[in-house]
Amino acid sequence: MTIVTLRRVTLFGTEGDRDTVLAGLQELGVMHLVPLRHPRTDTAAAATMPADTHRALKYLLDCPVKRHQVPEDPDFDLASVVERTLENRRRSRELEDTADFLRRRIDDLAPWGDFRFPPLEALADHRLWFYEIPHYKRHQLAGVGLPWQEVHRDNRNSYVVVIAREEPPADALPVPRTHTGSVPRSRLRERLQHLTVTLDELAAEREGLTRWIHLIHRHLARAEDEASLEQAREMSLAEDAVFAVQGWAPATQIERLRSFAARRGLALLEEQADEDTKPPTLLDNDETTAGGEEVVRFYQVPGYRSWDPSRIIFFSFAAFAAFFAMILADAGYAAVLAGILFTTSPRLSRSRRGRRIRNLGWALAGAAGLYGVIAGSYFGWTPGPGHPLALVRLLDVHDFEQMMRLSVAIGLTHLVLANAIVAWHRRGHTAALAPLGWIVALLAGTALYYEVPGAGAALATGLAAVAAFTDTRSVHGPMDLLRRAAGGFIGLAGITRAFGDALSYLRLFALGLASASLAVTFNQLAADAAAAFPGLGVLLHILILVAGHALNLVLAVVSGVVHGLRLNLIEFYNWGVSEEGYPFRPFATTEESELWNN
Repeated sequence: MTIVTLRRVTLFGTEGDRDTVLAGLQELGVMHLVPLRHPRTDTAAAATMPADTHRALKYLLDCPVKRHQVPEDPDFDLASVVERTLENRRRSRELEDTADFLRRRIDDLAPWGDFRFPPLEALADHRLWFYEIPHYKRHQLAGVGLPWQEVHRDNRNSYVVVIAREEPPADALPVPRTHTGSVPRSRLRERLQHLTVTLDELAAEREGLTRWIHLIHRHLARAEDEASLEQAREMSLAEDAVFAVQGWAPATQIERLRSFAARRGLALLEEQADEDTKPPTLLDNDETTAGGEEVVRFYQVPGYRSWDPSRIIFFSFAAFAAFFAMILADAGYAAVLAGILFTTSPRLSRSRRGRRIRNLGWALAGAAGLYGVIAGSYFGWTPGPGHPLALVRLLDVHDFEQMMRLSVAIGLTHLVLANAIVAWHRRGHTAALAPLGWIVALLAGTALYYEVPGAGAALATGLAAVAAFTDTRSVHGPMDLLRRAAGGFIGLAGITRAFGDALSYLRLFALGLASASLAVTFNQLAADAAAAFPGLGVLLHILILVAGHALNLVLAVVSGVVHGLRLNLIEFYNWGVSEEGYPFRPFATTEESELWNN
């Protein structure tokens, strides 16, 4: 649960050794490179090669029929295969769009039949104008002064053709005219047939290209490494037969870099991060609770000089049983989630990221199960008095006052925790008094609501600390004093945000109540169906229970994830993490990068 300390490292060597040094650094895989010059624009094309290869590989993997894989081929040309695959994808999509348009046009022209426009001179320079007249407006045709003819009629419309030199005015007929185009329907069918044949040929070509999937996989890592190496070369600086490459490295890896520099005869300059630099952020968490790190990466990486909220996010999102568990609010649903997680656990265990997500999933399912037991909900069924499970039922999700108090209390705890962590990281500085002031204000505001004596004075004291220490700049003159007062006033404006954020946690009660109510409703619908239709009602009973609870489970999980993320990454982040950073991306081979990220 820490942000790793980084050092800025600069390596110097002879320009002739630059390529071998960069390749060695890539194998070492411990530096986040910093550009010492602006890369040339023509290197962007080389960098897109791995991206194009990924797109081509995905397109081939999605092919429903795949050919036998070629394990080895000395003449295999990755660039050519990727180009052919992407061209196949491009042409297939274009032709499919055209074919869809032709099908719609053929269907639209069906009521008019297969016709061809005669030459203008054959109609004395008159033209044909087409209209689809709803039956309820057909009586208005009696007032049309132009010659017209109904050519078709269905259960909704009359299809009318008007003859006129110019397009009739907009108010001459009850509806705007229909644009049929000048291509006959038979010609459109011919074009569609030709497109269908071409699409079949493209599908066969795609199927044939799938034989190279294995070799593309093997060459993809190499292509990514080559592109990364070329980008690193462009980021390095070379002058007067000397080159330099610079980057950030974890302090624990400096010895490896020193050994690397000594073996290759390089000069190494190591510097600490000063206040004017903005290093990347590298998070370090134990694997048990590192699932919170994945959530943090998904939303916002904290700044280098901030703090790592991963473990707080993990516990407040899962084991603290406050967000996801309260929204799911059912031990039966938690058991289903645990079963799904159990069956997918072997696949998730194959990668580092998968193991983190697996651990987070178990925490979510465990917390939801514990809360479901305390709330006494098992697929919407609640144990009655005297039942053994009723002995551990401590909450009633239908008790509005109790659940609202619990939700707000959890929200206050979350916000107080965020401010307490900020105060801890600012310890020894007067700036720590501002978050401590917010803690006092939040707790005093709650006490004031319950008419606790002295709560008003405590609230005033807390807000005074916020106003005085939100801006801690030194005062050397009237303008500095004015700016500091303005900063304090802006800090006080956060009181409305504090009130709104605390009440935002009421969504836990509302969504949990909705989930529990839906479960009870589906149970009642199933029981009513069984009673209303003897025999067949048993089948209806089962179908309603399965479909209803499956739908409710999906809605509850989505709500738990979305709103759990919101409360952690918006309300909590707003108070606890103010500095946004960017992630540490090691210059490494694809295999080494997977060890860092997966």
